Amino acid sequence: MSFQHSLEFAQQLDTQDPLAKYREEFHYPQHNGKDVIYFTGNSLGLQPKRSQKFVDDVMKDWREMAVEGHFYAEKPWWDYHERLAEGLSKIVGAKKEEVSVMNTLTVNLHLLMVSFYRPTGKRIKILCEEKAFPSDQYMLQSQARYHGFKPEDVIVEVKKRDGEHFWRTEDILDKINEVGEELALVLMGGVNYYNGQVLDMEAITKTGKAVGAKVGWDLAHGVGNVKLNLHDWGADFAAWCSYKYMNSGPGNASGIYVNEDYLGQKDILRFEGWWGTKKETRFLMQPEFDPIDTADAWQLSNPPILSVAPYLASLELFDEVGMDALVQKQKKIVAFLEFVLKEIDKEVESTFEIITPEDRGCQLSVFLHGEGRPLFDYLMNNGVITDWREPNVIRLAPAPLYCSYADMYNFGQILKEGILSK
Repeated sequence: MSFQHSLEFAQQLDTQDPLAKYREEFHYPQHNGKDVIYFTGNSLGLQPKRSQKFVDDVMKDWREMAVEGHFYAEKPWWDYHERLAEGLSKIVGAKKEEVSVMNTLTVNLHLLMVSFYRPTGKRIKILCEEKAFPSDQYMLQSQARYHGFKPEDVIVEVKKRDGEHFWRTEDILDKINEVGEELALVLMGGVNYYNGQVLDMEAITKTGKAVGAKVGWDLAHGVGNVKLNLHDWGADFAAWCSYKYMNSGPGNASGIYVNEDYLGQKDILRFEGWWGTKKETRFLMQPEFDPIDTADAWQLSNPPILSVAPYLASLELFDEVGMDALVQKQKKIVAFLEFVLKEIDKEVESTFEIITPEDRGCQLSVFLHGEGRPLFDYLMNNGVITDWREPNVIRLAPAPLYCSYADMYNFGQILKEGILSK
């Protein structure tokens, strides 16, 4: 649509926004008595107000029932995590039984690689993106060493073209086909943390599986942000954290997806624990593992209920809104933010270079040519919470559940003031 660069126009967009009322569902940090402009939902989402009750309910049950809360709480603890499966399955495009909640992200990726990275013969290589998130790099390197390989001999990175800030899908597919029969696993970030690019997960999954590799996705920046269809795409597995766009709280529990083709199998290789056994036999304390017929079979220990509770609270919000409505606003508010940046660019000597391609979710990564860390500090000191990446990139993620169009306009004015005040 055609935008106008004025506060009145931004407020008009807010008036027309069907999700505007959800701003009232969140707590905001304050700056000079006003809500901050919050751009770091790609790092830690704001706290939903309803989270407190979910945590308080667990505390009350623990206080009044102690161990009996496992079975007699209003939401019994022994199956508490199961309440998240249906909501998460809608968000990631999976069947309910393909989804579980457990551990944290890198822990889960390691556990899933036990099952899905099975190097044999010459099929030993792992394909990932250049400069993947550091935790993913450490995980892949340590997995390679665990299997007796040198990381440089098995890890294949798909690089960006010279002078470009994004990956081309054809380069990824070409690399998959080039490695071909040597490729054991494709494991990439579905949405890149640095530039905000959304990879063509469907095409990459299809091509990876066509050459005989397993395909998994790190969806830390994808879940709750972009439309996903893991089951229909045929992905073998995926994992994600819950504290970014899912607003579940700092360091909170991770989610996993395992394709139904691998469910209910006793002979699949995985690390196992008693919470992955069938509920009907779990408390018989049998010596043999009897896996649940769902992704819950990958669980090891009973889930941390006090962590899972705010995750369930946030999922209620997502279920009310739906991903289609979220993505619709996401596209519009990010486009308006891009428009505002380009308008401010005309008014200052500095140059903004948006390095996030059109295939994007709820993030714009912007090179601030001619500017440095002092501008970031100015923003932070004037009520704009954003993210700085060296050498001079700010990441802006206007989460559609709680960011407004007026926020985008006001950010532009503060940005301009910060540049002109030097």
